[in-house]
Amino acid sequence: MQIGISLPVRELANDIAAIKDFAQAAEDLGLTHLRVPEQVFRPGGGPLHEPMTMMALIAGVTATIELVPSVIMLPARQTVLVAKQAATLDVLSGGRLRLGVGVGKNQAEYAALGADFHNRGARCAEQIALLRLLWTQESVEFEGKWDRISGGGIDPLPVQRPIPIWIGASGVPQAHIRRRIGRLADGWFNLGTPEDFPALRDDINRHAQAAGRDSLGTEAGVAVVGPREHEWQARVVRWREIGLSHLCLRTLGGGLGVHEHIERMRLAVAELP
Repeated sequence: MQIGISLPVRELANDIAAIKDFAQAAEDLGLTHLRVPEQVFRPGGGPLHEPMTMMALIAGVTATIELVPSVIMLPARQTVLVAKQAATLDVLSGGRLRLGVGVGKNQAEYAALGADFHNRGARCAEQIALLRLLWTQESVEFEGKWDRISGGGIDPLPVQRPIPIWIGASGVPQAHIRRRIGRLADGWFNLGTPEDFPALRDDINRHAQAAGRDSLGTEAGVAVVGPREHEWQARVVRWREIGLSHLCLRTLGGGLGVHEHIERMRLAVAELP
């Protein structure tokens, strides 16, 4: 099981030195990946930097840790622009991007971005197909419902061809979302419980196999601070026992000061069961 960590962006806010230090410390500790959340338009709740831009900064001060925006609200963004941003980030980082995508559930954010909230699931599926073409072909021919491209592409192409795409869905994903994950994704972020996970995983893998694809990667999160701090090690053990491929530790949400997150991360790594 690969173990990474979430960048506590709200708590670190605009302290750029602290953001760089946290990313470098995570890499030095041997954590495999760094996750950064997204919310472009939000009515309060603390600072949250745009993740692709943030990852470009982090790519320049790290060398090995995987970069994981989780998750980009894909249907609210222009497909070709996302393809270009992701390819650029993959090149800048030497092939370290794993792109998390989702459809979101905030109608106000879609309205602010000039996107249609009601077709977001179908559009996301079309976008994923187009992203993979744009990342692997110098000249793309594509005729979709929302995107149409002829006689062009992006340059440079990414290091990874294609970049891995993981889908995020909150709680217990509905049946049509499970089908979408199995049919299209390279992996998925599980926001549910260990108790719900095995049945979800098996159903998603059945959809993947029906589409002629292999079983998918899976990732969940464990908070090492806050009200469930006392049980985080047992939760790591439980996730490992049920076959999770990736785990994300979290130091956010526990009221830590800017300079306490690195020390809590170090302690958690030292105490990993």
